[in-house]
Amino acid sequence: MSDLKERLRADLTAAIKARDEVTSSTLRMVLTSITNAEVSGKEARELTDDDVLTVLGGEGKKRREAAEAFDAAGRVEQAEKERAEAAVIAGYLPEQLNAEEISALVADAIAQTGAAELGPRGIGKVMGVVTPQVKGRADGGIVAAEVKRQLG
Repeated sequence: MSDLKERLRADLTAAIKARDEVTSSTLRMVLTSITNAEVSGKEARELTDDDVLTVLGGEGKKRREAAEAFDAAGRVEQAEKERAEAAVIAGYLPEQLNAEEISALVADAIAQTGAAELGPRGIGKVMGVVTPQVKGRADGGIVAAEVKRQLG
């Protein structure tokens, strides 16, 4: 079992004992998503820590997007619940990159690949280099927007 998954299970047990409803329900959902990822596909497999981080990143993104949607609909309580869940998930993710760090990584990738045009080919070259560097540390949509901005 991956170290991160083991840590999630241990923290779930601690949250249940402490009667922390938000943390326990969030960790249950995350562990269910991890199990679903493990059994999806043609055959079951054990996820690595990187795979678990990918699942955590996706779950965190879902919570942030749901909070924005609830805010837009005027459902403040639901939005706060989603934000609380996102905060629990964020505690397991690596520190997120800020805008300046993303910009610097994109500039380096553009220089490295020699991409000059703002088309699918140029964006694809740059994203192919940047994506592994920011995996789990930045939202792909933010990175793609910065690539388009710098190429455009």
